[in-house]
Amino acid sequence: MITNPQFGTNIQEITDGIYRINTPVPGFSFNQYLIVDDAPLLFHTGPRKMFPLVREAVASVLPVEQLRYISFSHVEADECGSLNEWLAVAPHAIPVCSKVAAMVSITDLADRPPQGLADGEVLSLGTHQVQWFDTPHLPHGWECGYLLEQHTRTLLCGDLFTQGGDAHPAVTEADILEPSEAFRQQMDYYAHTPKQAEMLARLAATNPTTLACMHGSAWRGAGASLLQGLADSLSKSARG
Repeated sequence: MITNPQFGTNIQEITDGIYRINTPVPGFSFNQYLIVDDAPLLFHTGPRKMFPLVREAVASVLPVEQLRYISFSHVEADECGSLNEWLAVAPHAIPVCSKVAAMVSITDLADRPPQGLADGEVLSLGTHQVQWFDTPHLPHGWECGYLLEQHTRTLLCGDLFTQGGDAHPAVTEADILEPSEAFRQQMDYYAHTPKQAEMLARLAATNPTTLACMHGSAWRGAGASLLQGLADSLSKSARG
């Protein structure tokens, strides 16, 4: 559903109770993910200047003041740039991030104290349960991490599998590894931590069936195989 015809912002349910909010810009796109439950959670805030568009999309599904958690992978404008704007319109919401992000940035940057999740910690939203995975420097940021929604096996995987371009279906079963790796070759945004294969293997072991990417389409399929494919491609690149 298009929620802002002028800018093309749209929202679509990609799996049970999880909505992808998408705003295209020339040559790129930005996604946020809304989990609707007793305690609704928004993953990624979008940049500060995009706040009115994302707010409009969230409001098409539920009153924004019902949000209880505002979460993100790492500290970057498109991840948490409008965090305080969301806290202002959702008076009961709190930031949710890694313990490292809470310690080094969000306790200072946010207008309300954050809830820092430990590696492996589970947060209940009602029917949905989200589990935090620390992934430092994968692809970048000491404080980086991801959420796995256990009920739907959806991995909110941030910048992994970033796809260039601004015209993508909300969810696809087509290959996204090749286009995302082609994008990475043009603009390598990975820190290339020596532990990236280990962390990708750990994420693969959760057997996600939906990968909720921040840029481009969300993906549906055997997520373990796709994550292993990414690990193999990164390893091959490192060998030259």
